[in-house]
Amino acid sequence: MPRFSVIVPAYEVQAYLSECLDSVLSQSYDDLELIAVDDGSPDACGTIIDEYAGRDARVRPLHLTANQGLGPARNAGMAGATGDYLLFLDGDDTLTPHTLRAVADRIRETGDPDVLVFDYARTYGDGSEVRNREAARLAERGPAPFRLLDRPGLLRVLMVAWNKAYRREFVEHGELVFPPGYYEDTPWTFPVLMTADTIATLDRVCVHYRQRHTGSILRTTSDRHFDVLDQYERVFAYVDARPELDCWRPELFHKMVEHYATVFSRPDRLPRSGRPRFLRRARAHYRRYRVPSPRPSRRARVRHALVRFGLHRTYRALLLVSAARRRTRACATDGVRALRAAALRLHYRVQLRLPLREDDAVFADCGGGDPAALAEALRTHAPHIRTAWIAYPGQSCPGGTRPLRAGSAACWSALARSKYLISNGVFAPGVRKRPGQVFLRTGDTPWTTAAPEAHPHDLWDYTLSPAPHTAPPAERAHPVPGTALAYGRPRNDLLQQATSADVTRLRTALGIPEGTVAILYAPARRDHPYTRRPVLDLERLARELGPRFVVLVRAGRAPVLWRREIPGVLDVSAHPSAAEVCLAADALLTDGAPLMYDYANLDRPIVVHAGDGFPDAPGAVARGEDEVIGLFVSGRWRDPGAAGPRTAFRERFCALDDGRAAERIVRHVLLGRADGLPEVIPVVDRRPVPSAAARALAPPVPVPEPSGPGPVTDGH
Repeated sequence: MPRFSVIVPAYEVQAYLSECLDSVLSQSYDDLELIAVDDGSPDACGTIIDEYAGRDARVRPLHLTANQGLGPARNAGMAGATGDYLLFLDGDDTLTPHTLRAVADRIRETGDPDVLVFDYARTYGDGSEVRNREAARLAERGPAPFRLLDRPGLLRVLMVAWNKAYRREFVEHGELVFPPGYYEDTPWTFPVLMTADTIATLDRVCVHYRQRHTGSILRTTSDRHFDVLDQYERVFAYVDARPELDCWRPELFHKMVEHYATVFSRPDRLPRSGRPRFLRRARAHYRRYRVPSPRPSRRARVRHALVRFGLHRTYRALLLVSAARRRTRACATDGVRALRAAALRLHYRVQLRLPLREDDAVFADCGGGDPAALAEALRTHAPHIRTAWIAYPGQSCPGGTRPLRAGSAACWSALARSKYLISNGVFAPGVRKRPGQVFLRTGDTPWTTAAPEAHPHDLWDYTLSPAPHTAPPAERAHPVPGTALAYGRPRNDLLQQATSADVTRLRTALGIPEGTVAILYAPARRDHPYTRRPVLDLERLARELGPRFVVLVRAGRAPVLWRREIPGVLDVSAHPSAAEVCLAADALLTDGAPLMYDYANLDRPIVVHAGDGFPDAPGAVARGEDEVIGLFVSGRWRDPGAAGPRTAFRERFCALDDGRAAERIVRHVLLGRADGLPEVIPVVDRRPVPSAAARALAPPVPVPEPSGPGPVTDGH
């Protein structure tokens, strides 16, 4: 008997079904059966299901002779299910990686509850995702399991069947089934939650809820949306038969009114001719099921008035007035913005005619850290140059620099009159390079960006190359004016200059427990985050490694499918300095993120998590999650044999990062002293600060034996 029965009804979803089935069969927890129900689909869904059944014995195909709808298709799947728990998944949605393992663990922790409620995220065609707005209600606070009376707010979570796991014996004992028609989740979910003796929650995104432009039931204009009225009749009939559930009538009544108003107000659901008829039935339900309850909110009172009195024309008029008010406000705001933009453009043109300030430099950093490192070097090697920093929203300003709000008049004045403009991106649209100004492009070379219009190449006098071998191919592919400076990455100077005291201070500031091994996990950013890729289950990783390890996660915008507190895991994504995070870590775990090329400067262990391998890796390569865990538990992550590949990697990608890159750039560009720059220290001669774990594991320094006769004691 499997632990889980995952039931997937399929109707006209051939474009998405394979991804849906793959998301179930590729779970790290494989004690499951997948019941795929072909609901008389006229497309290739039935063929796809049969192909999967032929390849994987866990797939149980079920073909219905005619289309019966989502509810009856789920019932057919339930009838043959043998798992301890039932899960439902629509054929165009997907499970996130490691979901079943997380669900199994939570069920075990909470003593096999009747129902486990988990979270979901809406996903869009551009790869973006939006988590459920009611996710806070799933926080694991208070006792677990519990009853609905203990946490009635769960009724505010989306009323669907696929964000829960159900104990099969509970479902069978309660004779719970799905009704036919649209909105079949409503008379299923309310009875399930109201009658469950034990409920638990899992604060984790387990389902990606695909938002389709076409083909979705909720985006199809049809009289079938009248089914929502029938579904609430079933809900109240269920309560009528069970007097012990009367306490839920006020909440059910408010949910009904809210649901009816939503269906009516959406322009893509009810046909225009059916709207008055819908409101007449809704008004009858309002009178039939109304119970004394607290006064609703102001917004809810408008919806109640719509349903109670059938004021569809008044309601439509209110919607039109509200829309007109929003458009008026938007037009007024746009007008103010246009006037402000025109004034700033005029201000900038005036500033361009004023003399340059020869000793002024303005910096901007769009991420990467090189401008901040150069601003620090200016205070040491060119203290006479005044520095200003363009601060974007949410960005801190380095110490010793004058902050400038991006887009302000002061910012445009600095862009027009400062001699030196230093950035790793574009300052602002419309910036011009006047005679005498010097533009320095830091960070990765600008020609690596695919969109040339985003980086006006004719602005830059100097561009930085991180290593000697990177500039020539890039220049051949995208020739740009200016001089390429192969001086190294200024942001990595700290990695060569830091001391053991700095490492101790940084670990304390980040909250790394003393005596633990800190693993920095840096997944690469993906342009298409929902394609199959190696993704680590951080909760399992921390649990398997135990208290000797702590995992530092620096994800940025990379998808790690995790955004909650996990024991043994620290989120350092928002820390302003990547170099400081690297110094605090004892090892790097990555799937090829750019941070790997910076971290290699420390000559510390690197483990690459790559399912397809990684040529010329600077350390051990783990093809799966189990291998990652095995490497760290066994101690092979610090294998001395990796020193050779790591040195070769450093010589290829870190040849110039000797701790004096910023000094060379300042002397060359801002002081005009291209000759006599500091020589580059070879990789083999560098001595970066060892990690805290390396110092703890280093053999003790032998104490020389004293020469001459031994000391005189009382026994001699």
